[in-house]
Amino acid sequence: MIFDISRGSISSGNSEMFVKDAIARLGRYHNVSLVYIFSIDYRHSDALPVYHWSADGELPAATDFKLFDFVKDRFPQWLPESFTLPLFACPDIAVSPQKALHALLAVDVQAFICTPLYVDGELWGVMCVEQCQTPRQWTENEKRFFTMTTSSIAGVIMRNIYTTRLKDALRQATDADKAKSDFLSNMSHEMRTPLNAIIGMTAIGRNAQDIERKNYALNKIGDASTHLLGVINDVLDMSKIAANKLELSDIEFDFERMLQKVVTVSSFRMEDKKIDFKLHIDKKIPKNLLGDDQRLAQVITNLLGNAVKFTPENGSIKLDTKFLSEERGVCTVQFSVKDTGIGISREQQGRLFHSFQQAESNTARKFGGTGLGLAISKNIVEMMGGTIWVESEPEKGSTFAFTVRMKRCREEKREEPVPDINWKDIRILVIDDDPDTLEFFREITGDLGALCDTAANGGEALQYVDRNGAYSIYFVDWKMPGTRVLELVSALKSKKQESVKSTVIMMSAAEWSDIADDARKAGVDRFIGKPLFPSAVEDLIKESVGVSQGRQEKKSEPEKYYHFEGYRVLLVEDVEINREIVIALLEPTLLTIDCAVDGREAVQMFSKAPEKYDLIFMDVQMPEMDGYEATRLIRAFEAENSSAKKALPGKTLPGIPIIAMTANVFKEDIEKCLQAGMDSHVGKPLNLEEVLDKLNSYLPLGHAEEQNKAALKP
Repeated sequence: MIFDISRGSISSGNSEMFVKDAIARLGRYHNVSLVYIFSIDYRHSDALPVYHWSADGELPAATDFKLFDFVKDRFPQWLPESFTLPLFACPDIAVSPQKALHALLAVDVQAFICTPLYVDGELWGVMCVEQCQTPRQWTENEKRFFTMTTSSIAGVIMRNIYTTRLKDALRQATDADKAKSDFLSNMSHEMRTPLNAIIGMTAIGRNAQDIERKNYALNKIGDASTHLLGVINDVLDMSKIAANKLELSDIEFDFERMLQKVVTVSSFRMEDKKIDFKLHIDKKIPKNLLGDDQRLAQVITNLLGNAVKFTPENGSIKLDTKFLSEERGVCTVQFSVKDTGIGISREQQGRLFHSFQQAESNTARKFGGTGLGLAISKNIVEMMGGTIWVESEPEKGSTFAFTVRMKRCREEKREEPVPDINWKDIRILVIDDDPDTLEFFREITGDLGALCDTAANGGEALQYVDRNGAYSIYFVDWKMPGTRVLELVSALKSKKQESVKSTVIMMSAAEWSDIADDARKAGVDRFIGKPLFPSAVEDLIKESVGVSQGRQEKKSEPEKYYHFEGYRVLLVEDVEINREIVIALLEPTLLTIDCAVDGREAVQMFSKAPEKYDLIFMDVQMPEMDGYEATRLIRAFEAENSSAKKALPGKTLPGIPIIAMTANVFKEDIEKCLQAGMDSHVGKPLNLEEVLDKLNSYLPLGHAEEQNKAALKP
């Protein structure tokens, strides 16, 4: 009998059939009433029946016997090495001191034996043998038989678990391999598409005879280059996540200003598809927060970009922000992006936040994208203490939402009230067919204390004016069904009143340059773009009634132009076109630039005339000698020749300022540059503003000279 069961455990390809057959053989051979196999559910503190055999073929009756507690008290969860398999046997339950067993008497179980099943050394379950009607003295042979049968069953269960794990691992590996293969194919398409535009438009621009055609080609090259850089950044971010090297940089930032930048980036794509975009900012959200605003903006931009991508023309998108809670100065804020796009099925939703995957395999082919954006966003959101999710149905649009936790920053000083402005005398009329916009203005004007009436169309607006007289400020939407807006503006301007100086402000998602001429002729005084931001509306209202605002003054500051005439820089770069780009970008600064094509030449040029140079831009990856080694040799030369050292303000190291100018932009790359002796780092592709800021930090007299020159200009 034992031989048959053991042989079956080796030869059986079907574990379920083997276990059923084994307990049936055991039951019949030993003439018992019931045989059970239970699995242990540690999470719910329960024992679950998975197999059973009964002599009469009937289903076992339910009892109040707490098997999990009974097993837990008698068998260790982990079986020590070289430990004999434990067993519990009770010949007569009625007289047993184990009170827990007495619950079995209710279903006429008189004798009981229980042996544990250990899989990989852990208690997986138990086999229970029951004798009904009469007690039974279990023999030593029977006990050994039950123990050996349990060991055989445990071996089959372990083999089945390993087989299942192997199949799952193989399936996951196959799925991952396919996903990466699809991703590489998609990435090839994503990179080649803008590259094709860059190469093609370069040829068109080169052959173009008129300046407009050349400018058109250059603009397209710029757009394609920006898109290509976005694709590369996605791949770099994903590689950082895979290496656990994506980090957050918390700074104090203006919440509304961060959203303005995000909307500016996304708005042109919405305009192309004529998408109606709305924005709501919860006024409970603090003005200033502490967090990584760039990573937060990256997540919002990604969700808006997806919404634009999958929303058809003339659809709608809404970005909503909500203040959820605050605990010990840490605020939880929720963002949601709702669209009227194609929607996503429940099965597709399960794949959305995984790397290299999109909702459908043909999504990338049809709509474009790397399939990395949502995976990156999920990682960023979780690093900021939040969660991200989606709610969607096919053909009914989607809502992507996420929460983040950020610290509240100190409140800015409140502006002093202006004594000569009585806000109760300021009357504002808002004319827009969108109810959300009207509600938005009611909130803003309510905070100021001004009187605000709202109208959904031109006819209703004129009725207000006829009844109440001219208003101080009119906010008029550029496009309203059934309203000739320019005629309405002219009519509002004609309703003059001696005591009231009216200002008409046009609201539109369109570019002001597209409508400026017609709007001014009709009498429009000012313009504000949609979506509307509370601070911008407040500033415009205050400006219209003669209150000067600090924010407006900051916006009108003249752009800075840095001049570094008299300074000489050594540019170390092995790629000729990169040298040309740096020289061309910095030409307006009047900076003198010498070039070295590798680290060895740079060391030679500096060593011959160290006093000649004021700063070095150093590439990292170069033939002959890389930037790290060149920097170390220059620092060693300076240490031996103290006269080569320059004491310039803003320096972090003794000697000439050396700034890495390289495409290696990971944190560890920057640290490696600093460890080699460099002072700072700028990444490629170059951001001109960042390069100028670095120059101004290490050559501060350049900015002073520029200011002096500007002061001398007539």
